[in-house]
Amino acid sequence: MKSTDVLVIGGSAAGLASALASKSHYPEKSVTLVRLETKVAIPCGIPYIFGTLENTDQDILPDGGLIKSGVEIVIDEVISLSGETKTATLKGAGEIVYDKLILATGSRPVVPGWLKGAELENVYTVPKDLVYLDAMKKKLESKKNIVVIGAGFIGIEMSDELKKTGKNVSLVELQSNVLPLAFDPDVASEAETILKERGINVLTDHGVKEILGKEQVESIKITHGDKEEIMEADAVILSMGYAPNVDLARDLEDITFNRDGFIKVDEYMRTDHADVFAVGDCAEKRDFFTRKRSKAMLASIACAEARVAGMNLYKLSTLKTISGTIAIFSTALNGTGFGAAGLTETLARKEGFDIIVGKFEGVDRHPGMLNKPHKQIVKLIAGRENGIILGGEVMGGSSAGELINIIGLIIQNKMNINSLLTLQIGTHPMLTASPAAYPLTKAAEVIAKEFWKH
Repeated sequence: MKSTDVLVIGGSAAGLASALASKSHYPEKSVTLVRLETKVAIPCGIPYIFGTLENTDQDILPDGGLIKSGVEIVIDEVISLSGETKTATLKGAGEIVYDKLILATGSRPVVPGWLKGAELENVYTVPKDLVYLDAMKKKLESKKNIVVIGAGFIGIEMSDELKKTGKNVSLVELQSNVLPLAFDPDVASEAETILKERGINVLTDHGVKEILGKEQVESIKITHGDKEEIMEADAVILSMGYAPNVDLARDLEDITFNRDGFIKVDEYMRTDHADVFAVGDCAEKRDFFTRKRSKAMLASIACAEARVAGMNLYKLSTLKTISGTIAIFSTALNGTGFGAAGLTETLARKEGFDIIVGKFEGVDRHPGMLNKPHKQIVKLIAGRENGIILGGEVMGGSSAGELINIIGLIIQNKMNINSLLTLQIGTHPMLTASPAAYPLTKAAEVIAKEFWKH
């Protein structure tokens, strides 16, 4: 029987960050990470395996940091847990006794039970399983007509990457625009335009009724209002969301779950058992502003939660907590970056917030013909009574990813319009927009004009 001070179960982003944070803040403690996979995929890089990257070996989370930090890696499967004896039973290597446990068991793709034909050959999901992804990539090489169901981030990125390889790609989305949970229609339409210009058949306001075929996929039945249509398909990719992987956690009697199936945690990422923490896709999240349950699943959220858990294992700090999930998203299509953070305009109004919206369109270079300029859009949502930034959306070149991170920081620190108007920034002609037309401050100015009327 093996013993360890800290046992981390799960080897993806949440598990890796948990182990590193635990060892960093408590270097005298032994830390063991147990994972099923010999090699672990970088989650956000998975769609690019099917186009930009040559194979899965180019999308691997390195173990060097774990090894250098002194974390022990065990490649095995945990088949049961005992909260009473603080023991994890492994499939191939006996038992591990722990003092503190961090559950980072992640999520798995959703396959709706109502979707007839989902069991047919050449119907795929997008898991974090390199063996599965390798086999899927090989099979798709011989397919011509591919239908992707679901136009969230994974769906649009898979569609874009498969189109690069010469496939006929159709993207089916039940909502009226792509990326419906993260973006308002005015910004989402920019992404949809790019997808269509790439030659992807984007079908919003369309549902999927059935996947057709005898043993393998032959076609798919889609709906649009009262109409039904049969579309030819050699392969179907289901990008219909993910569910928390909490089977192991159910072994622990003191652990409770919310109505969506996530493990309940507090702001320190502790479960109802003081010595058991949960982080990442398996852990409960609450929206930063509404405090409602959130189903956001991002590696960036997972790593933030992992750091908080690692810091609070043996000594709680009120300064090191998760006070709510902002959900900062980013993606890129054909050289155009998109980002979203916090509440969209649509959601803010739906939740009852009295808001002011500011939007500015400019260019990310100055002068505008220098060094491959790109159109840049910044949209900000602020509370009318206090000017606090509730959310933001951006579109631009490669700088969009970092720009939305800045907006995320603004949201997390509850900065208001005045803070943005007095924001001191660094600019350069070849790197940023003009200081006189910086989209972040210009969008704030639009809000300020309305805000100051009250």
